[in-house]
Amino acid sequence: MSDSTIAQNRRARHDYEFIAKFEAGIVLTGPETKSVRDHKVQLQGSYARIKNGEVWLQDAHIAPYVNAGYAPQTAVRDRKLLLHKKEIARINELLGEKGLTLVPLSMYFKRGKAKVELGVGRGLKRYDKRQKLKERDQQMDMAQAIRRNA
Repeated sequence: MSDSTIAQNRRARHDYEFIAKFEAGIVLTGPETKSVRDHKVQLQGSYARIKNGEVWLQDAHIAPYVNAGYAPQTAVRDRKLLLHKKEIARINELLGEKGLTLVPLSMYFKRGKAKVELGVGRGLKRYDKRQKLKERDQQMDMAQAIRRNA
């Protein structure tokens, strides 16, 4: 089975500069897994937090599965992320630095298992974002000029 992206947090890639990235498994219920397979996931506005030595994904929206029957489902709840102790210790060490946060970047399937890519990042200021856009525009202009001359 090939890897397939379920959802991306594009806003996070725009708002943060990432220092480190981690891959984590996610604990889901049966109906949640069905919704994830249907790509009914929204990561925008979600974040991860370390509580009691465990990493939790908060404010991620997974739509209730329509054919779940009578089982109660909540779209937004805390979901446990699965990481090795060394990875959790590394994340904790990085988050000790001021201004860093743990943000989910994407959710995807890898060998049939749902995974979440987490990034430890520092929020960008408005002028940083403008500079980034300016550089991207310059790169595009240079590429267009090269294509015209070639």
